[in-house]
Amino acid sequence: MRFDRLSDWLGWQQALHPSVIDLGLTRVRQVLAHLHWQRPACPIITIGGTNGKGSSVALLTCILAEAGYRVGSLSSPHLLRYNERITIAGREISDASLVAAFARIDAARGADTLTFFEFNTLAALLVFETAGLDAIVLEVGMGGRLDAVNVVDADVAMITSIALDHCDWLGHDLEAIAREKAGIMRAARPVIFGSREVPAAIRAAARTLDSDLRCLGHDFDWTRAGRAAAQSPAGWNWHGRQDVLEGLPRPALQGDIQFDNASAVLAALACLSVRLPVGRAAIERGLMRVHLPGRFQIIDAAESSPAEWILDVAHNPQAAHSLAGQLAQRPCRGRTIAVCGILGDKDAAGIVAPLQAAMDAWIVVGLDSPRALQSGLLADRLRQAGAGNVSDAPDVAAGCRAAAAMARPGDRIVVFGSFLTVGPALDYLRSRRFLGTAQDI
Repeated sequence: MRFDRLSDWLGWQQALHPSVIDLGLTRVRQVLAHLHWQRPACPIITIGGTNGKGSSVALLTCILAEAGYRVGSLSSPHLLRYNERITIAGREISDASLVAAFARIDAARGADTLTFFEFNTLAALLVFETAGLDAIVLEVGMGGRLDAVNVVDADVAMITSIALDHCDWLGHDLEAIAREKAGIMRAARPVIFGSREVPAAIRAAARTLDSDLRCLGHDFDWTRAGRAAAQSPAGWNWHGRQDVLEGLPRPALQGDIQFDNASAVLAALACLSVRLPVGRAAIERGLMRVHLPGRFQIIDAAESSPAEWILDVAHNPQAAHSLAGQLAQRPCRGRTIAVCGILGDKDAAGIVAPLQAAMDAWIVVGLDSPRALQSGLLADRLRQAGAGNVSDAPDVAAGCRAAAAMARPGDRIVVFGSFLTVGPALDYLRSRRFLGTAQDI
């Protein structure tokens, strides 16, 4: 046992490997071999893609849980607590379980170093091995082919979307990125593609592997229900290759993109219907009860804050376009104030461009990460791009305080740009009692 406290383990892991990001499966495979890890017999669903992964994990996990299944899920990054990344039966993993898993991994790695995310993935796999699960849902961290999660052969692979992000590691065009994402496919097994435009690389990989590729808009799709139904809980219809579900409740997660995500999740469940049958009632409850902070999360104005707060982890141009569309569909009476923090390896100009017209004032903030883009530099880039009323703050809490002081009744404050922006903003709002405990969030 190297450490007794989880915080000590996490601090040590962040400095252990020479690179924060170092894609590859060799190290993870070697550790699992030394530990004699056995793949659980239950179905495993791996979810990759540029945007929509976290929402899809939450939707799939919630629906399966409502059907009575015991589900383990791995997702990343976290917003408030590292423990959010690994859940069993809807509960975050305990510090004690993580510490025990990390100790086993450390003993098995020998002289090899591991990245922070590799420790995360290995810990989840060790915990899931003996948890008596009915299903496992794994979220890819970056890319797919060389992501640590891809050490496991999935029964169903889901790719939510393809867009430009992590270009230094995955490639600088959509087809190159698609080839990396396609790495989670397996021969003769179902692959769900959750966007309407399917890159040639995805189709080519499916042909090579003889995978059962099912695409949104072709093999499954969704439509809105009638006007009257759209104003009631029953707002949309889904149809797959064989099944049709009409009058489904709208997903509790905000934004039209969640219909795409939910539609793809239902297509994945259709592929598993023999091993994991799920009835309509469980689907409806899962859609209505799913909860995922930081995805167009709306916090209504309170007496101590005249503004509405909206928090979204949009951290690439595609996600920023989606956020801009959601803001346009929800106009406010007053001004919109942005609190924005972006990592240095992101396309800051591409993220900010679709949101410029929506923002009346910008407060750019520093983030607690060696990968962060300095707030002063980001502010200069915004001004050069033509944005007006730009100021900067040293950190997220300071930016939130400045936005709250600036806000008047009818205004809204939009916090976005990174998980490292939204997480501290949630902490700030909780400290001001606009929100409840971390569990409530």
